[in-house]
Amino acid sequence: MRKNLSQPDSGYRGRFAPSPTGPLHFGSLVAAVGSYLDAKHHQGTWLVRMEDLDTPRCVPGAAENILRTLDALGLHSDEPVLYQSLRTAAYEDALRKLQSSGAAYPCCCTRKEIADSAMNGLEGPVYPGTCRNGIPAGREGRAWRVRTNNNPVEFCDALQGCITQRLESEIGDFVVKRADGLFAYQLAVVVDDVFQGITHIVRGSDLLDSTPRQIYLQHLLGLHVPQYLHLPVAVNDSGEKLSKQTLAAPVDETHPASTLLRVLNFLRQQPPQELVRGSTKTILEWAIQNWHPERLVGIRTLPSSGTNSQK
Repeated sequence: MRKNLSQPDSGYRGRFAPSPTGPLHFGSLVAAVGSYLDAKHHQGTWLVRMEDLDTPRCVPGAAENILRTLDALGLHSDEPVLYQSLRTAAYEDALRKLQSSGAAYPCCCTRKEIADSAMNGLEGPVYPGTCRNGIPAGREGRAWRVRTNNNPVEFCDALQGCITQRLESEIGDFVVKRADGLFAYQLAVVVDDVFQGITHIVRGSDLLDSTPRQIYLQHLLGLHVPQYLHLPVAVNDSGEKLSKQTLAAPVDETHPASTLLRVLNFLRQQPPQELVRGSTKTILEWAIQNWHPERLVGIRTLPSSGTNSQK
């Protein structure tokens, strides 16, 4: 596939960034296809980045499995795959910048201590600021947090509209380096997006609440803020997001064309009936030319059932 399905490079650079915690499932494939179609519709570059930073959660062989599935569906990265596990030095450098500006501070609090003294926010307990002005006597700071404020962080998402978040009261000072020494997703994703020159981020709406933290870090580090488009998340019959935890089935590689059509139906792209007999190349060519994400405006979740197509 690569560049031959699109016109000369437009400057648009998008990406799909899965975590190799298991096989690719339908929900992740929706993000892959959506990001691919948006990039190619705009004559852009599409990259794959493997977010294998959280090593305790990574499953041996899962990264290769994901890449094989993408390949079977005709979704090929235009540049070599980037692995976060090889990027630690870049994250260390970003953390040093945050430390030197006073934006980051060490924290000794355990999850239990935070839960016992915190109010609930958008994603659980809001950090109460215990270590903001120094580590309590006799304790050692092992994690690093970013100091937030209540100035509104605002952005306009291409599908979900204008979003405003006040980090200090809704999220709290958030971790950028964990107590176990691993860097947190929020910092790594920001550093890697600028390293790869990403201009447009197309992903699932489950990451909508993370976006203000990433924009906040982009501002602190003096980085470019990309444009965002958050697609509906696929949910099961119980309304739960498809994931490894909810036992989402792996993508069916044996029928790639019908799998692609199922994704296009989920994304409300209305593929014509004659594509049922088409190849993955034919389906992707049609989908690139006829990409209409505006059909999903304001929708954050959609049922994964009811999108099956004929094999």
